[in-house]
Amino acid sequence: MFKRHRSLASERKREIFSRGVTRSMLKNDLRNFHCLSQLVLSAGPLKSAPVVKHAKTVHFEIEILDAQTRKQICIVDKVVQTSTIHDVKQKFHKACPKWYPSRVGLQLERGGPFLKDYITVQSIAASSIVTLYFTDLGQQVSWTTVFLVEYTGPLLIYLLFYLRIPYIYDIKESSRRLRHPVVHLACFCHCIHYIRYLLETLFVHKVSAGHTPLKNLLKGCAFYWGFTSWIAYYINHPRYTPPSFGNRQVTVSAINFLICEAGNHFINVILAHPNHTGINACFPSPNYNPFTWMFFLVSCPNYTYEIGSWISFTVMTQTLPVGIFTLLMSIQMSLWARKKHKIYLKKFNSYMHRKSAMIPFIL
Repeated sequence: MFKRHRSLASERKREIFSRGVTRSMLKNDLRNFHCLSQLVLSAGPLKSAPVVKHAKTVHFEIEILDAQTRKQICIVDKVVQTSTIHDVKQKFHKACPKWYPSRVGLQLERGGPFLKDYITVQSIAASSIVTLYFTDLGQQVSWTTVFLVEYTGPLLIYLLFYLRIPYIYDIKESSRRLRHPVVHLACFCHCIHYIRYLLETLFVHKVSAGHTPLKNLLKGCAFYWGFTSWIAYYINHPRYTPPSFGNRQVTVSAINFLICEAGNHFINVILAHPNHTGINACFPSPNYNPFTWMFFLVSCPNYTYEIGSWISFTVMTQTLPVGIFTLLMSIQMSLWARKKHKIYLKKFNSYMHRKSAMIPFIL
């Protein structure tokens, strides 16, 4: 009996020991599995990351020749495919410092159109070697400078004649004769017109960042400044005679002048909107402003209002120089309007139904 009890006790001890061992083994296994899982998670995916293949950068070599002599001027190398003509001009300027970018004109063919600065090299390249022809455009000035100089001159010149500075008119005759009210009104309207031009150039118009030859500035100044001197001399002359129909003619013309000036300003504000400029432009559409309803009839209402202003000024002052200036301006603006009208027909044919270029139902 005693031996049997011993054997039972020893079997129980073995069972308890075996259970403890198994529990400790299970705990160790769980710990090992937990550590292994943490190691796998921290290591990331088992698959190796794909190898990124970098695309080869294509370089172009641009040979620049003289457009007249066909002699090689320089070679611009290592030009990437995303480079523009403006970038090529910058590198050309580094190679030939005497020609700055705004003076450089590049052509794909001799006698062909000059390439725009925004054109990419890839779009014109037929191979890795591109040949361009160089033309010296001469002394250049920015468009903003052109407009500011052209419009500042008439403003100041007219005021000099209005103040009747010495050596322009006879001093005794100027002191004897009183000025008609239309002379003061004409000065006011003329100043309003060119002040509006200057303010719109600075704050409304999106003037191109390009340049134009200096000779164009000289031509514009000669035209505007010369006609302003002629107009101002006659209107401010001591012997100037008022309009035939008196104050009624002056009043109606002055009101019409101010209406046209306001209409011209509102049209220019619409044209300066981002949706109406650039490659993805849409045709300007009228809004709640009655001055913009002219878009229903013509494609270039800013020219319509401009001509209306000068016709009103001609009737108000009743002078020959103003009439000649108005006629020349009408001819020039009609040419600009027709050119723009053709461009609008190509881009916005569905919006141009029954529209005229500048004068409703006529032109």
